[in-house]
Amino acid sequence: MKIYILGICGTFMAGIAQIARELGCEVAGSDANVYPPMSTQLEQTGIELHHGYDADALPDDCDIFIIGNAITRGNPQFEAILERGLRYTSGPQWLYEAVLQKRWVLAVAGTHGKTTASSMLAWILDDAGLDPGYLIGGICQNFSQSAKLGSDPFFVIEADEYDSALFDKRSKFIHYHPRTLILNNLEFDHADIFEDLTAIKRQFHHLVRTLPKSALVVVNHDDESLRDVMAMGCWSQQSSFSTVDPNADFFLDKKNILHQGTKDHALELSQQGQFNASNASAAIIAARHAGVAIEVSLDAMRRFAGVRRRQEVIAEINGVRIVDDFAHHPTAIALTLEALKGNTAGRLIGVLDIRSNTMKMGVHGDELGQSFADADLILLCENPDLNWDIAKIAESTSTIVEVKTDTQQIIDYLLHNCEPGDQIVIMSNGGFDNIHQRLIQALQN
Repeated sequence: MKIYILGICGTFMAGIAQIARELGCEVAGSDANVYPPMSTQLEQTGIELHHGYDADALPDDCDIFIIGNAITRGNPQFEAILERGLRYTSGPQWLYEAVLQKRWVLAVAGTHGKTTASSMLAWILDDAGLDPGYLIGGICQNFSQSAKLGSDPFFVIEADEYDSALFDKRSKFIHYHPRTLILNNLEFDHADIFEDLTAIKRQFHHLVRTLPKSALVVVNHDDESLRDVMAMGCWSQQSSFSTVDPNADFFLDKKNILHQGTKDHALELSQQGQFNASNASAAIIAARHAGVAIEVSLDAMRRFAGVRRRQEVIAEINGVRIVDDFAHHPTAIALTLEALKGNTAGRLIGVLDIRSNTMKMGVHGDELGQSFADADLILLCENPDLNWDIAKIAESTSTIVEVKTDTQQIIDYLLHNCEPGDQIVIMSNGGFDNIHQRLIQALQN
């Protein structure tokens, strides 16, 4: 089968491409932004990449076109597909029909922590001697790639609530039909496609409605929005985890002891912060449903190396530590800063890229300043695409906030003001003008 993918360099679509290649398909694709590391990972597997969406690049003999959810009407290639009456589908739909329909799907859903919890779960199954498939929206340090077909029945997937394609506005996870489902947390996000939190809850409820009676929902008991979702109806087994309520099925205390009734399990992680420990707890409970003993999972977690761009230390130069993190929502920003606070003798300096559609719309403007509480200094860039005044953030926080005109000004400021012992965490869900490597090079020089 010959497959062509529009938007191939997104983390999800790149995973689709790798799995299709493993199935023996001939795969090629286009993207507006073809750049490492995803382009390198794809090219190494023999996948042909085209820069841009020139309609002339479309192959005439393709069996099916897979359309990424970043593709809109007016895209030259998609318009050509429509005009020629060619067969097309969404990534989630193709994945279900080609792979997931025959597998035991373990899905991880929630506003925050999906990539980390998915990576933990896939690693547990792999370390237990299984050969799970997986498709994760990031690169786990324990694996060489972000997606794999696998030979065992188990398939771990990061279950995103974002829409499937411009012609299918259902959340991606509706297509996955999991047998094991983790519901980590639920907040308002993706304001560009969801009107309010109620609309997102409804999509999560639709996901729960697709589960068989024998399925297991591993649900965060502490999250009020998830409790609302479960109250809308659940026809499957449930197992709750909590960091607050000792009466939950699994209770994680402040010392990272996971209590299961009268049994106590010591959870050891190299990743800091209780949020990471909570992710690990959910992964351990989900793996238990797939037949992996808790003791085996705990042993695997001791060797879990983390995920790239999740509190990843990328350099330490003359006592200044630089950390890369994907945080781009106020809750994720607060959790990242909380986990890193006190790691070094100096200051905790946050460099934030306000990039997501939700953040640019100003939906979380009031909460953003409060999320900076554990930082000593926050540096921001002016952004002409913002629908709100970035300077007002300083009024809602006790943390020092400085706004620079561009990333070069941020680099220059850090170059002249950071000191040994300082920790700089760069928080972005994009490339952020390659500030990471530019800052490292400037400090080295």
